[in-house]
Amino acid sequence: MKRTTLQLVLSLLSVLALLPANSRAQQEPAYQNPFPLPAGLESSVEFWKKVFSEYGQAQLIYFDPNDPAKIYEVVEVGEESRSNQYINGERARIAEAHGVDIERVKAQRGIKERTAAGIKRSGRYIAQIQQIFRDRGLPSELTYLPVVESSYDMSARSSVGALGIWQFMPRTGREYMRVNANVDERRDPIESTRAAASYLKQAYERLGSWPLAITSYNYGIGSIARATGEMGSNDLVDLIQRYTHRNWGFAAKHFYAEFLAAVEVASNLPKYFPGLELDAPTPIQERELTANTTVAAVANSTGMSRDELLAWNPALSASTKVVPAGYRVKFPAERTSEPLVALAQVAQPAQPASRPQVTAAPAPNRGATQVVHHKVKRGETLMQIAKRYGASVQHILQANGIRQAHLVRVGTTLVIPKA
Repeated sequence: MKRTTLQLVLSLLSVLALLPANSRAQQEPAYQNPFPLPAGLESSVEFWKKVFSEYGQAQLIYFDPNDPAKIYEVVEVGEESRSNQYINGERARIAEAHGVDIERVKAQRGIKERTAAGIKRSGRYIAQIQQIFRDRGLPSELTYLPVVESSYDMSARSSVGALGIWQFMPRTGREYMRVNANVDERRDPIESTRAAASYLKQAYERLGSWPLAITSYNYGIGSIARATGEMGSNDLVDLIQRYTHRNWGFAAKHFYAEFLAAVEVASNLPKYFPGLELDAPTPIQERELTANTTVAAVANSTGMSRDELLAWNPALSASTKVVPAGYRVKFPAERTSEPLVALAQVAQPAQPASRPQVTAAPAPNRGATQVVHHKVKRGETLMQIAKRYGASVQHILQANGIRQAHLVRVGTTLVIPKA
């Protein structure tokens, strides 16, 4: 009996061994990457990986926008902004030296420090962000899109009005969340994530592929649909190479490549940023209001002061008196937790978004305020930093949207205004 059983087991094992590999794979399905690297984008992805993780903000990279693998020069320029006059002069010099048209030379500042700081900062709420995407059946890799958009900076504001970690414009933001003078949920990392998930799900369902859906985050769903219709092609690389439109420029064409680079870097921190530790998670509870409620009543019901309520709910402005029904009030799951933000809720200055594009300050002889960037080191005080750059403590606080000097932390990159 025992011998018969053993023979039967051996026979079954021999049959399984003869099964095709794909039949066995069906028993243990492998993870299917939903974000392919299309042929023709390899050099772009490699370029953006270097921008995110190798080149710092003191370096200007001059490269060929049509072939980013071709880097002409990397120039050390310090952390101060450079004027358009300076950058264009360098472009002309490099174009002449390499025998190419000036349009084949583009400048890009490295953002290694900003990327590392953003990924570190994301630790406070990345788990909740990823859960929101998983709950909607969306790939968790999409939660690395803010590496490209804002470096997870809730106060990031672009020159055209995009705001928050997901950089929603006011018009688009209103389609997915509350955006008004009293409640702007673009500033809330949790609410804006829900909005981003809704947008990306809608974009994917309409456009049919993630390369197109992600590109639409920069270019618009309707614009991508129009481009594919005109070209009769759903292939992103085909659109990059053949489609022409006044708004179909470098940023839109490179957006998917930037996203792939961000996913690679953020998913492999030991390789790109060895030793980097994410900030500790901030446990958050939410309570949805069933009726319009005064700020004072909301604060009392959660056991917080008004200032604490605003710090935990960055969507609320300092002028808000009544919180609308349906709003999800954020409050700490643990009373020892630090609030989501330690930023002033009033008169917040516009902060540049962390999109990795070159920004050139006006030429010095125009009398415009110049800025430098300073990364706070251990043991430094804000007074010491202000004296070093000939700036005032108050101006630095205002420029960075910080209420009090003691809230400045080691590792923070400050914008220092210099008259």
